[in-house]
Amino acid sequence: MSRIRSVAASIPAVNRRTVLAATGAAAVSTGVGYALRPADGHAATDTGSEATRVVAQSRRAPAAPLAPYTRGTTLASVAVPRSGSGYRRLGDGPGWARVVRADLAAPKAGRAGRRTALAAFVQLTDLHLIDAQHPMRLEYLRSTDRHAWRPHEALTVQGAISLVERINALRGAPVTGSPLHFAMTTGDNTDNNAKSELEWFLTIMSGGRITPNTGDPRHYEGVQNSGLKTYWQPDSSVRDGDKRLGFPHLQGYLAAAIREVRSPGLNLPWYSTVGNHDAMPLGCFGHGDSWLAEYAVGGRKLMSLPASEAGKLQHHIKSGKDPKGLAFRDLLKAHARDMRSVTPDPERAPYTPADYLKAHLDPAYRGLGPVGHGYSSANLRAGTQYYAFRIADDVVGISLDTTDPGGHYEGSIGTAQLNWLERQLKDSDRNGSYVVVFSHHTSRTMTNTNHVDPARPRERRHDGQEVLAALGRHRSVLAWVNGHIHRNDITAHASTAGGSFWEISTASHVDHPQLARVVELADNKDGTISLFTTLVESAAPHRTDFSDLTQTGLAALYREVSFNAPGASTVLGGAAHDRNTELVLKKG
Repeated sequence: MSRIRSVAASIPAVNRRTVLAATGAAAVSTGVGYALRPADGHAATDTGSEATRVVAQSRRAPAAPLAPYTRGTTLASVAVPRSGSGYRRLGDGPGWARVVRADLAAPKAGRAGRRTALAAFVQLTDLHLIDAQHPMRLEYLRSTDRHAWRPHEALTVQGAISLVERINALRGAPVTGSPLHFAMTTGDNTDNNAKSELEWFLTIMSGGRITPNTGDPRHYEGVQNSGLKTYWQPDSSVRDGDKRLGFPHLQGYLAAAIREVRSPGLNLPWYSTVGNHDAMPLGCFGHGDSWLAEYAVGGRKLMSLPASEAGKLQHHIKSGKDPKGLAFRDLLKAHARDMRSVTPDPERAPYTPADYLKAHLDPAYRGLGPVGHGYSSANLRAGTQYYAFRIADDVVGISLDTTDPGGHYEGSIGTAQLNWLERQLKDSDRNGSYVVVFSHHTSRTMTNTNHVDPARPRERRHDGQEVLAALGRHRSVLAWVNGHIHRNDITAHASTAGGSFWEISTASHVDHPQLARVVELADNKDGTISLFTTLVESAAPHRTDFSDLTQTGLAALYREVSFNAPGASTVLGGAAHDRNTELVLKKG
């Protein structure tokens, strides 16, 4: 507490509300709509533990600056290709300038000298931590869609740890100098709803050692040592399709990819929001099929499929016509003779929503808190995954669950959650608090209203337009922060009901350009509020060294290989006005 107060006191633009937030945002309401007890919302601290003191010291960020800074952000530099064709090596490039957006209010001169920081936080989204050897993976869809399998999938853990290292090195908020108060993940923390991936995610965020390997503890078993030319075979001299594009031969790559690594854990309190890949196997199939559950932990894996059949399966998934995965199950059964043997592993089992909550509440993953990372025992009892929490004296955060338990990757929310959201917003209006809403899905991808929630079969589902209407009725809402689309996109929303806010969608950390976003809220003391968004890359160097297979070297390769992934989109970075911005809006 004393360290945080001394930092805040040294920054004239930071007021008392930021000091409260810097000590750890306090949970105020769960998905059942009542206040948490302190024991449910805060992490305990073992002040007598030498190990705890050492870990806390290793996570400590540098003191916040007295003036704006750019170092370590995409304002200063961004990874760019150094060559023009084939496999392109990356290097240091110019940064992305900050763009002032006046869609919702005109910026007034002199505001930089008047403004007061309200809060600052970091958003991580779509980490997609991948158990690359898992039998349920759909690598074989690459026969019909080149980007259905990513050649860097074995390195998601190393890449995510490097992102944590970058966040830990930030010197407070880049514009206001406020301390960073918390981090929020906005879903798809895991990729395949596997217990192995969930354990890796929680350890990366909270700190500890990880062996990113399942099955045979001695070596990798998967498509990248299968000899199949459909996939990059990094350790082999096989002239696969990716090597023909210039991908390197890296002897020892797969052994390095499954080696033990260490995460320092975030040096901030962190909160969690659920995404469709966290909620359902493959991010699209509802729970309940016992055959698929057994296949996930078993000793057989399909690695190739004719393009015609792969195309049919991909169509089924995208159309939402197979929400339970029945056609997928039948396809796997039909190709049982084509499967290869792998080592069974119970850690690959799918986890339920209750398992997800229990894992977040596990003291082993408390990190710097809060206990449950937003979720509480009340969520567990009610079977919900949405909650509200106090960010600062007059700023409240609301985390929604936009996943659809009935199946499919697009989102929606049920009536009970929509009503709960309305109550939270009305309470904020009465209390004079500002609101920042978090979710996985964007307003435009909440279109999945046709599938029934098995736990609430009579409940209606509501789309993104209905959520936009609810938020637009309340002047307290400043921003809706989300992910899912793997693209930087910032949209202004002005409601006829009088409210206006910014929807801020951030690129994933699995597809290039692999980013996180710092968001700062500031009162300009002139009837307007500014939201500053600043993107950051991982701490890994832009330049790679093919002989460096250390944890850091692999994190650098993770970025470069993702840039070169065949079929990868080139527009996920968004336009300049979707990246580093100042977003101005009128005070409610």
